[in-house]
Amino acid sequence: VLRPSIQEQQTESVMSEEVHQSRPVEPPPVTLAEVFRRHGPAYLAKHVLSSAKAKVWRAIVACRTAILGGHVETCDGCGVTRHVYHSCRNRHCPQCQTRAKEQWLAKRRQELLQVPYFHLVFTLPHALHVLIALRPRVIYEVLFGAASATLTEFGANPRWLGGKLAFSLVLHTWKQDLGRHVHVHALVAGGALTPEGEWKSPKRRFLFPVRALSTVFRGKFIAALSEPRGSGRPLVAELADEKVWRALRQQLLVHDWVVYAKQPLGGPEQVLEYLGRYTHRVAISNERLVGMDETTVRFRVRATPGKRVLSVPAEEFIDRFLLHVLPSGFKRIRHYGLLAPAAKATRLALARQALSVPPPDPVIKATVEDFLQRVDRAQWARCPHCHEGRFVPTAVIPPLSQATPQNASVRGPP
Repeated sequence: VLRPSIQEQQTESVMSEEVHQSRPVEPPPVTLAEVFRRHGPAYLAKHVLSSAKAKVWRAIVACRTAILGGHVETCDGCGVTRHVYHSCRNRHCPQCQTRAKEQWLAKRRQELLQVPYFHLVFTLPHALHVLIALRPRVIYEVLFGAASATLTEFGANPRWLGGKLAFSLVLHTWKQDLGRHVHVHALVAGGALTPEGEWKSPKRRFLFPVRALSTVFRGKFIAALSEPRGSGRPLVAELADEKVWRALRQQLLVHDWVVYAKQPLGGPEQVLEYLGRYTHRVAISNERLVGMDETTVRFRVRATPGKRVLSVPAEEFIDRFLLHVLPSGFKRIRHYGLLAPAAKATRLALARQALSVPPPDPVIKATVEDFLQRVDRAQWARCPHCHEGRFVPTAVIPPLSQATPQNASVRGPP
């Protein structure tokens, strides 16, 4: 059993002293974990974290450090050693999404249909931001319900398709500057399976008219908030007051809600590549972080044209990131219609039969997963020092105890 040094706790893998001397020393990249480590004490002295946010904080800070433990690997050719630390696998951590995304996409390959796909975005207006801050779980559930019911209704309407759609929804809560921007991305197969077992494709180059989608989506969302009030059991306690509810309802009806439709996507491979951009994205990646000092954090944002660097106070940066911590156990990726968990295999088989395409080869899924693991492991195991040997595990590094961040509340969010 080995105990790593302090220096080793802050890096994913540390080579031996000889290897360090043979390489130029580069400044460590800015990461979200480093922002938390450097500015965390001042932030936690002024803010109380919910248990859900404290859990995310601990995971990000501990990810790929000695806190989580790991193992020692030794090159079987030249004897160089390195310490490899475990990942936190938290869905909010920018270091832990690549492998999770690839494994998730490998499973989705079995479910894609040989049809064009459409990308729609359902966005909530800013008037709901205060309510979202108070009751995120409730509002997110209503958003999923309203968006899915809207698409299901349009798909079943004989005017458009007259059948059951196959679509997935992915929740995002941020915009480029980490401000609150709650929306769901919908990836919809181009067509529907009719009750007669036929596949009906869209008659035009678009799936549904976005203005009509916007109107129905807004109506279903407001109805979901309004109807429980009639029984005296509002979904959100803050809306029990009639004046508050009327004021909010008026704000929600003033403007059209945004439903955005992007260009139709290509075949299955293009769809998978496109889908991977959204499913396991976090509020900000480490690659977007440019630098930090004693008071500010700098990061890149998209602009027109190109990109620009935004500088914000460190406290505000952390505040913005924590806005996007999801309620504990909340599912941010959901599947509907033909892709709903109940009888999914049967429904997809009927859809493929209607499209006259063969079922996917079950070998493909295993081959893809094996290939990803094999290639990833082969690259990681090759020794960069001698370029001939391979690293093999030789010792275990036990995890270290980790203290809970100060000012973390006992209870999590609702």
